[in-house]
Amino acid sequence: MDTLFFLIVLVVIFALAFDFINGFHDTANAIATSVSTKALPPKVAIALAATMNLIGALTFTGVAKSVSKDIVDPFQFHDEKIGLLIVLSALIAGIAWNLITWYYGIPSSSSHAIIGSIAGAAISAAGFGVLNYDGFLKIIQALIISPFVALAVGFIIMTLFAAIFKNFNKTKTNKGFRTFQIFTAALQSFSHGTNDAQKAMGIITLALIAGGYHTTEGIPMWVRVAAALSMGIGTSVGGWKIIKTVGGKIMKLQPVNGAAADLSSAVIIFTFTALKLPVSTTHVISSAIMGVGSAKRVKGVKWGVARRIVLTWIITLPISAVLAAIIYQILNLFV
Repeated sequence: MDTLFFLIVLVVIFALAFDFINGFHDTANAIATSVSTKALPPKVAIALAATMNLIGALTFTGVAKSVSKDIVDPFQFHDEKIGLLIVLSALIAGIAWNLITWYYGIPSSSSHAIIGSIAGAAISAAGFGVLNYDGFLKIIQALIISPFVALAVGFIIMTLFAAIFKNFNKTKTNKGFRTFQIFTAALQSFSHGTNDAQKAMGIITLALIAGGYHTTEGIPMWVRVAAALSMGIGTSVGGWKIIKTVGGKIMKLQPVNGAAADLSSAVIIFTFTALKLPVSTTHVISSAIMGVGSAKRVKGVKWGVARRIVLTWIITLPISAVLAAIIYQILNLFV
């Protein structure tokens, strides 16, 4: 088998594996609040999330195009093998970091992991000048800004809910919000699909371009369908450790809190998807929960857990970059 073709096949396999792992790693966040508040039984929540993720992933492609061209220009490599090894190294590093953080139940960012990995592998291959700094910095800014926006929006929406429903019967209000959470969980899962599933689409397209099998920035339909299905299947497996952290360890959730957090994060994810920017759904959802908790009672948020999550946010990008750089050098010795 031709080496180039073999590398492309490996990239496609690992990219779909990344999407599958992303399904049970990140999508757990999308249904964590509805499961924790008992708005939905776990199996129903997972089925709903898998379905809405699939639909969302097939609906948008703008983020995929940003991932495929804004970090590294795939057309600049004269040797196609270099571009493919960069992508393969990034995928292996991203998968490794996702599995490590999943094992310990830490809701880290798959977005940070894969973007850091692409940058690290590219720098390892061709030096710092290889990065498309305008596009790369734009993506980094979106990843940094979005959690703070989610925190603020979560605080505002929860404050509004508290003011509007202040004199309502608490039991009836909780029952109403528990029903409303079915909608917000579906909305959040759909928004997750519109953003997160596209990263694998962008990576596969990047590999196809680097290998000379694709000549435009458009995402092939088979890539869209395969990535969407991989994430949907991954979602159906579930990510109970992360559900436990996001759904209960940050703060004690009531239906009104869960609905406010779901609505806040869905709005933020949709906004950045419309801007064709990848965000960390993990960061957005966790930040929205913190914002909601702060509006209710600052001391009600378990800031120790929050600090642990934020620390993981900070270290993910550099660790994944270094890991991908090392993996690239190892693969380059044998391929």
